[in-house]
Amino acid sequence: MAFEYPDDLKYLDSHEYARLDEDSGVVTIGISAFAVDQLGDIVFLELPEVGDTVERGENFGTVESVKAVEDLKSPVSGEVLERNDVLIDAPEQLADDPYGDAWLLKVKADNVEELEDALSAEEYKEQVEA
Repeated sequence: MAFEYPDDLKYLDSHEYARLDEDSGVVTIGISAFAVDQLGDIVFLELPEVGDTVERGENFGTVESVKAVEDLKSPVSGEVLERNDVLIDAPEQLADDPYGDAWLLKVKADNVEELEDALSAEEYKEQVEA
């Protein structure tokens, strides 16, 4: 199965993505279509509260499927400005549009340069398809 890996995103090897709004320094965090597919039927999602802080490389929540429970790792450090409460109530919707409506968090990044170490779409694609 072929997955999309949008070029405007940065990826972690743990399958989270980051979309930076350069004007505001806000980073939208989600999980890749590949990760959603690997998880299968998603039944539960745990995310931090608005106002909480996340740390780059640290767990900020979990996604649970009928197959597994996976930790979610943050690509940046910063304050949670928004979380996608629709997905808390209906986590199965993660599969519908992982790069669009099914984002997880919006974070005001302390330092957007933290994203420089993340994988490009091409690097991520090579890694998951290897």
